[in-house]
Amino acid sequence: MADLLGVGANPVYEKLIALLDAAQAKYSILDHAPDGQTDRVSEMRGHPVREAAKCIVLIVKQGKKTSKFVLAVVPGNCRVDINAIKKLFNATYAGFAATDVAERLAGSVAGTVLPFIFKDELGLIVDRQIAESEWMYFNAARLDRSLKLATADYLAIAKPRLESIAMS
Repeated sequence: MADLLGVGANPVYEKLIALLDAAQAKYSILDHAPDGQTDRVSEMRGHPVREAAKCIVLIVKQGKKTSKFVLAVVPGNCRVDINAIKKLFNATYAGFAATDVAERLAGSVAGTVLPFIFKDELGLIVDRQIAESEWMYFNAARLDRSLKLATADYLAIAKPRLESIAMS
């Protein structure tokens, strides 16, 4: 996997920047000490934790034979409401994807997962509270670099399914 600290090339980061530039999104790059913990990184970046995008890859099962993977994005001060995910997908089971699967689908390690999807086998669902902030912050497929992105631009580019999937 690409170097996550920025010493070498990082194709997922480069794909993200190319996507944002092509869409003329309003964003800024924030370099900081390497960290993937939402509350600590939010403090380093200087914003309220609720403005961070916490990104979690979930597995959703509909019966014994049908499974899908979903990227759930919630405010940094919240957790994913697994029961809400189950109800939305009429699922028999919903839970965290295995770390290796999540990292493969996201293209980056835990703590650096983007709120964007670049793989067809991954769906995107975002909590409605994300839309309440003018800006959103997230580690940019690297532990040492984050983005501050205009939320309106994020929603226009990512085109997520917006639902109530967060709990305090």
